Amino acid sequence: MKITAQDIQKLRGKTGVGVMDCKQALQESKGDFEQAIKLLRKKGVAIAAKKSAREAREGRIEAYVHLHNKIGVLVEVNCETDFVCRNEEFIQFTRDLAMQIAALEPSYLKKEDVPAAVAKEHKDGLDEFYQSHCLLEQAFIKDDQKTIGEYLTELIAKTGENIVVRRFTRFQLGE
Repeated sequence: MKITAQDIQKLRGKTGVGVMDCKQALQESKGDFEQAIKLLRKKGVAIAAKKSAREAREGRIEAYVHLHNKIGVLVEVNCETDFVCRNEEFIQFTRDLAMQIAALEPSYLKKEDVPAAVAKEHKDGLDEFYQSHCLLEQAFIKDDQKTIGEYLTELIAKTGENIVVRRFTRFQLGE
């Protein structure tokens, strides 16, 4: 199958990945868009793994106050350079995270943060517990086809920098 510039542009529009990576993914998948997206996600995970050892000292703290001022969220997200922390996609990511935290009330950032005693209590439904209580395991409220962790991995692949969700706090009036 011949890969056209329109095909590459369409895939790039869906994923935000570079032109050459989109072209290569389409060639490997023989023009199958869904398979190309899976290949790009897999490549993004590999890129994120390589970058995870790099120090992230820049970033931003995003504040979100929900309608009627009853719920508020602060989330700290770090990256390697101030250039990326001013990037519109990075800013949108922090805003989306704050909204996610306000809406779904995660208790922990990642699975590894769950105390052993709590994990032991939920051993029969541990995966479901992680998906509902760990931010990086939750389905993204704007696109339930991916998790927050996958959204983060995609952003790392796009920016070429290590990005870390450092911490968050959720406030609810009366709690």
